[in-house]
Amino acid sequence: MSEPEAAALAVRAGATVFSNEKSTLVQTGPRPLVPGASGLEQLRRTTAALEGAPVGLIAAGAVPFDLRGPGALRLGTSASTPGPLHLPPATRRRQVTVARSRPRPAPSGYADAVRTALARIADGEVAKVVLARTLELEALDDWSVPDLVAELVTRNPGATALAVPLDDPDDPRARWLVGASPELLLRRRGPSVLLRPLAGSAPRSPEPDEDIRRADALLASDKDRREHAFVVDAIVEALQPFCRTITTPEPELVATPAVWHLATRITALLTDTGTTSVDLVAALHPTPAVGGSPRPAAMRVIDEVEGLDRGCYAGAVGWQDVHGDGEWVVAVRCAEVSGRRLRVFAGAGIVAGSDPDAEVAETAAKMRTVLDSAIPR
Repeated sequence: MSEPEAAALAVRAGATVFSNEKSTLVQTGPRPLVPGASGLEQLRRTTAALEGAPVGLIAAGAVPFDLRGPGALRLGTSASTPGPLHLPPATRRRQVTVARSRPRPAPSGYADAVRTALARIADGEVAKVVLARTLELEALDDWSVPDLVAELVTRNPGATALAVPLDDPDDPRARWLVGASPELLLRRRGPSVLLRPLAGSAPRSPEPDEDIRRADALLASDKDRREHAFVVDAIVEALQPFCRTITTPEPELVATPAVWHLATRITALLTDTGTTSVDLVAALHPTPAVGGSPRPAAMRVIDEVEGLDRGCYAGAVGWQDVHGDGEWVVAVRCAEVSGRRLRVFAGAGIVAGSDPDAEVAETAAKMRTVLDSAIPR
């Protein structure tokens, strides 16, 4: 059996998969790390659960946006192969037909939520808040998780495509988190830590001249650079207790097929190599890229204004090995899949100067990452 065929079978058997242009990691034989525990508790228990374990065993999966909610981290054996996941045509199923779509909230309702958030910002309650919305698609047949992941890999070579079971994968109605995240929360290799937060975005244009104009405007935008600075400053503050050096260059442009982003490549060296990747996730998450600033006020505004159960959308998704090394991405450009239902998420950072209609357009552009893979045009 070829590696692609084995990967396809592994996904259908409930494996956790992370794939980018360099490599594909598949976790097989997973068992819950701490069944029913919160995401924060699972992170706290990860390193101890891996202590003394054979090389090859990893903890992998997702923790929710709100770490008080249930986590989906599992212990299992990992296998890594070079290059991105590729499913041969024989493993593909026919395209699913969408019977109904329903936005929550409607675009006008999301714009109203943005206006409410802007009023809270003007009152000095919060400096930045990220608001999300969803589009629920109901199909005539079940969605195929392997097909979705294969399309996400093909269409988003610069992202990390993922498939994570959120429930018992043996349950035919189990929920899965699928997506293609362009945002690296952190990568820990020994004492070295790399982070690449994204904040400040603009939809791409199919017209080359207009696309370049939008990229230049984003890089020069005072509003977007302020939004980005909230994220970088909060990450540096969270890293300082753990790191002896932290380097933060100027923001740069990063492109996905649907969206331009401002990104900063942050590098750091740990003071104590006993600090593991999950220790850093617990300290950093959620960053202002998906929550807001200051964090407590932003979380309160999200609870009161957004009206969604994000679950593991905007959570942290990744893995840690027996050495404390690991790689975690932010669960954006993602959807929750369960049987015939596909729930696509997108969010936008709101700061003083944000335009409600522009934020509607930005979230619509971000949804295209999953929608174009689910319903190829």
